[in-house]
Amino acid sequence: MEETKYIWHGGKLIPWREATVHVMTHALHYGSSIFEGIRVYDTRDGPVFLCLESHLKRLFNSAKIYRMEMPLVLDELKRVCHQVIVANELRSAYVRPIAFRGYGAITVYGSSDPAEVSVAAFPWGAYLGEGTAENGVDVGVSSWTRLAPNTLPTMAKAGGNYLSSQLISMEAHRHGYAEGIGLDASGNLSEGAGENVFIVREGKLFTPPLSAAVLPGITRGITIELARRLGIETHEENLPRESLYVADEVFMTGTATEIAPIRSVDGIQVGAGKRGSITDKLQKSFFGLFDGSTEDTLSWLEAVKV
Repeated sequence: MEETKYIWHGGKLIPWREATVHVMTHALHYGSSIFEGIRVYDTRDGPVFLCLESHLKRLFNSAKIYRMEMPLVLDELKRVCHQVIVANELRSAYVRPIAFRGYGAITVYGSSDPAEVSVAAFPWGAYLGEGTAENGVDVGVSSWTRLAPNTLPTMAKAGGNYLSSQLISMEAHRHGYAEGIGLDASGNLSEGAGENVFIVREGKLFTPPLSAAVLPGITRGITIELARRLGIETHEENLPRESLYVADEVFMTGTATEIAPIRSVDGIQVGAGKRGSITDKLQKSFFGLFDGSTEDTLSWLEAVKV
């Protein structure tokens, strides 16, 4: 991680190294945190956020699910995100707002006190490694099952949920894969450790539904909309594990991952073993948002306010 000058923490901008919490912070003991990852892209018209408001709405929804009282409203947090980018003089960045139950009660249920909120921003390249957008990655299906219904709410982007993701990702790396894919409690395809998954079959696009223990990804939603614009028929439905093996193309989406093709699953080559034509079209349409070749008709982009 590349450090920047400032983090917004405790209600103000402070030096990066001073943004610390007490070891008895509730979130450290019980995973009671919610967070977002937001991209800022450099464009010819200056830096822009991608779907800032959608990300922050999801953060506040996560807080609602976990009955976490936020100490500021959405518009205030939006201004903080702008402030952090400007203060750190960033033109492209990954922004990490996090809210967590802080120091106080040590009981499992926590306290009714408002959550603490911090926002960091720093440069970050391709999550799965440079060149993966073109060359793709090798992945493996994990032995770890994703969260079952009515256990932990997967619609919330909560820190505790990512213990499952850590197990999936660590196992994948032990086996020599760039990432792991989890199955849901029924044995159907769910999602990657930190990404949504799409399959291309006979020119059609398929992705698991939200009921398959997947996070409602912002980039997932963008991809579905871009596919609609391109005339690509898209289905959200339960998918068996073996659909990964017989797909013409497979790719992952996420804020950090963007759109990354998968060239093999469990050692089985996907399609031609390289980025497919539909993945390529979707990538070009996605990255076209930042060079003007794709029209931003839904106000996904928000200029950083200096």
